[in-house]
Amino acid sequence: MSVMASTSTSGTRTHYTISEVASLTGLSAHTLRWYERIGLMPHVDRSHTGQRRFTDRDLNWLAFVGKLRLTGMPVADMVRYAELVREGDHTRDARRELLETTRQDVLSRITELQDTLAVLDIKIGHYGTASGGTSS
Repeated sequence: MSVMASTSTSGTRTHYTISEVASLTGLSAHTLRWYERIGLMPHVDRSHTGQRRFTDRDLNWLAFVGKLRLTGMPVADMVRYAELVREGDHTRDARRELLETTRQDVLSRITELQDTLAVLDIKIGHYGTASGGTSS
């Protein structure tokens, strides 16, 4: 199922197949289809034969979704964010609020991880010398 991606007259790519997007993003074709099915992906254009034709804009969106995933944002919240984007500019405040909540969650997790790292560093320090370490 290897269909060459379209290029514009300027030589830049304008469309990518699902296998190319999977390769570029590290997501499986199954995941990409699932994202589309649950509304996390905007409508993906189709060729006359029904094959998905992803754009650079889709790739940028998937990169952003990847960052949201790394924050630990629940899929339901990511879908809600995508819905708000599709609804238009009048949802900017709701989108910002959702991102601000996620940002606060990330900051809390960073603090927890820094505390955990400090404990690990102390423990590692106890093992710093073969004869001077403690057993705990």
